[in-house]
Amino acid sequence: MVARPVLVIGNRTYSSWSLRGWLVMAQAGLSFDEEIIWLDMPDHKSAMRAATGGVGTVPTLRIGDICIADSLAIAEYAAEKAPDAGLWPKDAMDRALARSLTARMHSGFTNLRRDCPMNLSNRFLDFKPDDGVLADLAVLQAAWTECLNRSAGPYLFGAFGAVDAFFAPVAIRVYGFNLSLSRQCMDYVNALLDHPLVQQWITAARLEQDVQRPRTDRLTAGGFTPGDWPILRDR
Repeated sequence: MVARPVLVIGNRTYSSWSLRGWLVMAQAGLSFDEEIIWLDMPDHKSAMRAATGGVGTVPTLRIGDICIADSLAIAEYAAEKAPDAGLWPKDAMDRALARSLTARMHSGFTNLRRDCPMNLSNRFLDFKPDDGVLADLAVLQAAWTECLNRSAGPYLFGAFGAVDAFFAPVAIRVYGFNLSLSRQCMDYVNALLDHPLVQQWITAARLEQDVQRPRTDRLTAGGFTPGDWPILRDR
């Protein structure tokens, strides 16, 4: 008998990579349990290693003695286990492009990821992006525009898929740091934020903030103005 999968994730407020892995598993309709590692606790690194068979990163999908690390590998596992879930486009060229964009998100946009970390407890309305962040946004906008023009939206290839799961934390960053994109790209950001599974993650993040230890975010400490993070469907 195959063991029930356990998805090891970081707490929802801060863990962007965990959101990606969780979204592809949930969108595929696969059953799994969750094990949460609190990333703001002093012993979180040792807790991650213990929960992931020594891998030490989140998300990690644990199935019995097997640990599948990395969001991209989890996405491929989910797509193979649920081939009718549509995680990748049916058209071969679209599928190749979706995988290309997913890989680019996986390894790139380091300025945006460094300067605008995912944070579902605050909005930073006075944040001023530097040239590096603006360059990353320009590349993102060009890639999104190409896909949205081809598919007519609301997601990059029409229906929500793995590539959109990988860009969902970017949508949270755009909203949270008050970043500017074209109207077409902002419509895509809003479609991601309004997706029921993303809403479910955000709602759970708000609940966990009631129990976690207070955290002094480095951006708040740096003088940026925090704002309330609303339940996004009501914005």
